Amino acid sequence: MPTALVTGASRGIGRAIAARLARDGYEVVAAARGREELDTACAEIVAAGGRCRSLVLDVSDPQAVAAALTGAEVDVLINNAGIGALKPFMETTAAEWQRMLDVNVNALYHVTHAVLPSMIAKRSGHVCTIGSIAGRGAFVGGSCYAATKAFVTSWSESLMLELREHGVKVSVVMPGSVATHFNDHIPSDEDAWKLGADDVADTVSYVISTPPNVLVHRAEVRTLTVPQGRARR
Repeated sequence: MPTALVTGASRGIGRAIAARLARDGYEVVAAARGREELDTACAEIVAAGGRCRSLVLDVSDPQAVAAALTGAEVDVLINNAGIGALKPFMETTAAEWQRMLDVNVNALYHVTHAVLPSMIAKRSGHVCTIGSIAGRGAFVGGSCYAATKAFVTSWSESLMLELREHGVKVSVVMPGSVATHFNDHIPSDEDAWKLGADDVADTVSYVISTPPNVLVHRAEVRTLTVPQGRARR
């Protein structure tokens, strides 16, 4: 049974991806900082007949990641963990700025660097990172968050060019607006027009299920209908 490591798996998009990949036949290693929500997510997967184990981990902590993942053998890595303090630049604190860089950017190095050696050695594997259309479209309040997602896009393409000769696939999935608890938002009926977390999970499932000689490197997924007067994301 292939193994998939999903970061940020305790809620939102990561939780939906973990559940979908378990249904697809993967043994899921679900990683997140909070044990309670993580254990609940894994219990739901197991109750539905899937296989899942929890990994309590702060992906922004290089020592913790090295201790937990160095030498780990996974077939698919889903870099999903991400945060966003969406506010004007002059209202963004240094701590908020640093935290977004640590989780959205630096964690990609820590986690991917730990699990890539086994993929390269066996000449197979897939690294799929959740980006955002914010990475190629600036908006007010996105000076740091949008920049981190632009990094995701550029980093993923560079990594793809490095790893394709080793048989390892690299993809980035870029959603538009998604109705989740991201950035402490509480979904309501007003979010009905947005994508659901399951829509993103379905896209990830497709991207990583292509034949060995086929790579979907970049997938952008948006809602079809946006209410009048809203930014088109």
